[in-house]
Amino acid sequence: MTVSLPDAPWRHRGGLSALLSALGAAEGTARYVGGAVRDGLLGLPVNDLDIATSLPPVTVMERLQGAGIKTVPTGIEHGTVTAVLADGPVEITTLRRDVSTDGRRATIAYTDDWREDAARRDFTINALYADPLTGAISDYFGGIADLKARRLRFIGEADARIAEDHLRILRYFRFLARYGDNDVDNSAYAACVAAANSLMALSRERIADELLKLMAVAAPGQALRLMIEGSILRPVLPEVAMDGVDRVEALIEREAQAALPPSPVRRLAALLPPDAAVADQVGARLKLSNKARKRLVLALGQDGVGELPLALAFRIGTEAAIDRLLLDSARPIDMLDQVIGWTPPKLPISGGTLISRGLTPGPDVAKALRQVEQIWVEENFPDDDRVDQIADQIVSKFQRARQ
Repeated sequence: MTVSLPDAPWRHRGGLSALLSALGAAEGTARYVGGAVRDGLLGLPVNDLDIATSLPPVTVMERLQGAGIKTVPTGIEHGTVTAVLADGPVEITTLRRDVSTDGRRATIAYTDDWREDAARRDFTINALYADPLTGAISDYFGGIADLKARRLRFIGEADARIAEDHLRILRYFRFLARYGDNDVDNSAYAACVAAANSLMALSRERIADELLKLMAVAAPGQALRLMIEGSILRPVLPEVAMDGVDRVEALIEREAQAALPPSPVRRLAALLPPDAAVADQVGARLKLSNKARKRLVLALGQDGVGELPLALAFRIGTEAAIDRLLLDSARPIDMLDQVIGWTPPKLPISGGTLISRGLTPGPDVAKALRQVEQIWVEENFPDDDRVDQIADQIVSKFQRARQ
């Protein structure tokens, strides 16, 4: 039976027709591959569009540039270039075969054999290609049947595929959570457990990227439990234990109650022990961006426990306050209504205002202003009339202290 990719929104992306024409798709030199095909068959939204081609990278760039399509050699050493279209980038990779691998990187050679390219991929559901004009699927290793059965299967022997690229250990559990219905293959799981220490050989950036992708999956809990039971994460995240998965699942439930989209960084915070110092160490170890690392630390801060939601948001920022309120199961979920979409106001007076009310210029001005702000925040940001009253009280307090 011939299986075809159903019509999908990405087919109407601006510039895609010109791109496919330049690649010679009508002659069979280009096919959609990977996630676009997999998710398209499942009727899921497609974010990243990848194309495989039998054309060499230099030819791809020449053809696209000749068609007036901006092209960036993002991974030219691995055969990948990126076409920049109006509706988003498209990665184009020349068919490859592995010459040698060491678990971290592969030496590749180009090929024009589609099956040979498919054979070097990790899972059967990742080795699906679709003709961009007809939608006809090329399936060399039973990926369609596995996709229908929600079955995750390595191409070939799991231990051999993991030895080629150790990151496939983490990818296995991410794909298991997203596509595999958490029905683990015993031999694949055993291979992941046996090779877990090899994760230490990978760059921390690759580990972080894959881990955050797992945390973004709708329901990562069971996959995380399998990873902890098998000590998969221990070499790189020894801080994580089973109670962390309980916190992640509680957080996911609260995210749903609040109708908030998942945040991988927030979920990573839930997975870790509730300790800002630990969060900072993990953020540094995983080489997270400064922004992500700061968010992780703020989410697990224990200062200001019981603080009013708006006061918390004013002090640490709206995003961080939402994270903390979601992570604290003792906080009623409706507290988030006060914070979501709220922009912290600016104190409506300045040091000059206090001086005009009789405060002597000098160090006391900054101290007095901080006290005014503190009362203003504690009273949940009253109007300007009340701020004036607070300012007068503080000025009088400082004046009396100087008498």
